Amino acid sequence: MDNYYILSINSQADYEWDRCVLRNPITGQRPDLTQEITQCLACGETAESIGKQPGSHLVKVSINVEILETVPQVSESIVNSSLHQVSKLPTAIW
Repeated sequence: MDNYYILSINSQADYEWDRCVLRNPITGQRPDLTQEITQCLACGETAESIGKQPGSHLVKVSINVEILETVPQVSESIVNSSLHQVSKLPTAIW
């Protein structure tokens, strides 16, 4: 089962937990990985082998990350510089 997320990396974030953030590309919410694993167990072969046996089960969770697209982070100084250059453009008087 493939799930897609946006991974945002910001080394300048104020807090450790905001430096590397996974988000759902449609809702923008952070994924609940426990819920995702439970859904995988409910529909896969693992669910059949475990059955409905109560207790703790040692499981292997494989995460394979494949970068599909990269969008660089725009710094505030670049945005301000671009706005300053636009404001210097001549305006037409009609």
